[in-house]
Amino acid sequence: MAHSQQPALLVLADGTVCKGFAFGKIGTTTGEICFNTGMTGYQEVFTDPSYYGQVLIMNNVHIGNYGVNGADKESETVKIKGLIARNLEEKFSRYQAVESLNDYLVKQNVVAIEGVDTRALVEHVRTKGAMNCIISSDNSDVEFLKKQLAEVPSMDGLELASLVSTEKEYELGDPNAAIKVSVLDCGVKYNILECLVRRGVHVRVHPAKTSAARLKEFNPDGYFISNGPGDPAAMGYAVETVKEIIQEDKPVFGICLGHQLLALANGVSTFKMHHGHRGVNHPVKNLVTGKCEITTQNHGFGVDPEAIKNSAHLEITHINLNDNSIEGIKVKGKPAFSVQYHPESTPGPHDSRYLFDDFVKMIEDRL
Repeated sequence: MAHSQQPALLVLADGTVCKGFAFGKIGTTTGEICFNTGMTGYQEVFTDPSYYGQVLIMNNVHIGNYGVNGADKESETVKIKGLIARNLEEKFSRYQAVESLNDYLVKQNVVAIEGVDTRALVEHVRTKGAMNCIISSDNSDVEFLKKQLAEVPSMDGLELASLVSTEKEYELGDPNAAIKVSVLDCGVKYNILECLVRRGVHVRVHPAKTSAARLKEFNPDGYFISNGPGDPAAMGYAVETVKEIIQEDKPVFGICLGHQLLALANGVSTFKMHHGHRGVNHPVKNLVTGKCEITTQNHGFGVDPEAIKNSAHLEITHINLNDNSIEGIKVKGKPAFSVQYHPESTPGPHDSRYLFDDFVKMIEDRL
């Protein structure tokens, strides 16, 4: 429960005002509001680069009750801009934890609010759609906060991948491995790289704005296009890179933002979703095998289902069973495929880890 009774305010772009209590850093923050329904994995969620620019509602009643440790992370820093919850817990019970959620958020400069009716708030976002919001624990002037919020740019049209990508190239895995993969880092999660390395892959990770020519200098056997934040349509530089590497006829695998970039590179548009998909229990049907997978998802943009119907280059491989949105595609006549969801997800589910095996086998069959 609240470690203090210091008031905090949450104001939405549609004028909705929620009162609560301060948690984490005392201050003011802004971003696009979104929600995640997962009961566990909050540290992995907070450090996922795909959440950059967003203020996150955690819909589970208690968040922070198992504390924070050094292992459960997808990047070195928290990427969310702010946090909203019903109960943010300062006390924790897991022996592996090294600090409380409150101390962690303070160190990471994350403003949070608790004591909010998150179920009602999530229902509001589901009805009205994603919108910008502001949290403040150091300013109680609602009208001033509304003016400040009005200056925050829309997520639609924002290029954010280059802000969370690595600044320098680096390599992971055995340098003598039989398989080499060039990774285009648009906000890659640690466990994606770990899933490749565990399968005997030597990876070189490149900044988001790396050219196709530079990716090819590694002499890779395949390419990986990562997840990341922001609007894929604003990433013309990455779309051109993906177009070029597809022509090389080497295996290409994309996840989340990488999935959207693969679509754009083949002339299929993307769009901003009403409120996106974020959680750990989204059902996806594999149209190739006929099997259903329970998946983790985190995206506010998607591949246009109408545009892909007329595509001469792409084939749909996976669909979301909740809303029939596009969850997987492959390029006709090319060893290139992608999924909108996260097969690498930690702590889970692990239904879709086979996709990494498929990628590696696709490479091995061409060696």
